[in-house]
Amino acid sequence: MTVEETLAALVERFNRHAERTPAMEEELQGIERTIEVRLKDGGTYAVDLRKGRLADLRSGSPPKSDVKIITDVATFQGLVAKEIGPMKALVTRRLAIEGSLEDKLLFRKLL
Repeated sequence: MTVEETLAALVERFNRHAERTPAMEEELQGIERTIEVRLKDGGTYAVDLRKGRLADLRSGSPPKSDVKIITDVATFQGLVAKEIGPMKALVTRRLAIEGSLEDKLLFRKLL
């Protein structure tokens, strides 16, 4: 699966989960963020979090991002497949998240 296909599947999985989980939908209500995923060896992508859903997945850097997730393709694929946890990736410096503390905690919900 390509990185774009993986990201699209992740967006779809997140949105399905948000639809089935009223508490999560309520928690995300009012939060609007542009999330940049920068893969050191695989390009840059962006997606918007609006109204409790992820939308508008696109290739390239956005003009402005609220959250930047920086990693490599292997770590990204491992995170999505749950072969590596976000905390382990952060501690081993295979993953960096730039944003507020609230946004960093939000990252856990995205996976």
